[in-house]
Amino acid sequence: MPVRNDPWPQGTPCWVDCQVDDPVAASGFYAALFGWEITGGEEASGGYLMGMKDGQAAAGIGPKPQPGMLSVWTTYFAADDVDAIARKVTAAEGQVVMPPFDVLDVGRMTVAADVTGGVFGIWQARAHKGAGVYNEHGSYCWNELHTRQLEAAKKFYADVFGFTYTDVGDGTTMRYATFTPPGGGESVGGMNDDTLMPGDPMPSHWLTWFQFDDVDTGAARVNELGGTTLMPPTDSPVGRMAVVTAPQGEAFGIIDPSAAKGEFPT
Repeated sequence: MPVRNDPWPQGTPCWVDCQVDDPVAASGFYAALFGWEITGGEEASGGYLMGMKDGQAAAGIGPKPQPGMLSVWTTYFAADDVDAIARKVTAAEGQVVMPPFDVLDVGRMTVAADVTGGVFGIWQARAHKGAGVYNEHGSYCWNELHTRQLEAAKKFYADVFGFTYTDVGDGTTMRYATFTPPGGGESVGGMNDDTLMPGDPMPSHWLTWFQFDDVDTGAARVNELGGTTLMPPTDSPVGRMAVVTAPQGEAFGIIDPSAAKGEFPT
């Protein structure tokens, strides 16, 4: 089981949490789907709950900071100095949605939006280092930006975090880029050009992918628990995957990397 006890390198997706109207109801859904043990919920932490897997932090579940906002999963990037990164966001013409603030003794954070409108968090670790478990069943394994302004997004995140990119696809049926933070040896997330996707255009957003050992079973279980399927289980070169929504509307992906089939268009 991949376990991490140290702070994540700057620019790495280090944590995910969802903001919903009813965190307790959401925790029941995710506990049933992923097998998480739910902890937290104290008044001092604003009712924030933690999904635990084998004693390690997998993800958070919290109340919406403002009534009326959509239920969403948020991707957080690690930062050595969250205030310095917030200044880079502004310099790169993004928006600091929530000024940097301390979260008890566990860390310091901010919420920002990139130049395409994609919202993300920035986390400076203290007592809470970020995800302790990852890349296994019931934990997050990938984070990707969906946008119709791919080149603008790539420039923004390169300016803020120093990302370098590896382009994937033929540029006609697929335009995708994986990103690597400075000093990193491998890609830690991706960005998809949604102009090539069918259906109505969606605003830019970060999508969290959770590893699931049997995606067909997982998608069926989501529906049994009151969620819906946005993209049915589909084979891909990186694994069998589906995109679903929980009962309160937050979307996320499930993927089984061991079931990869085919090759990317080139």
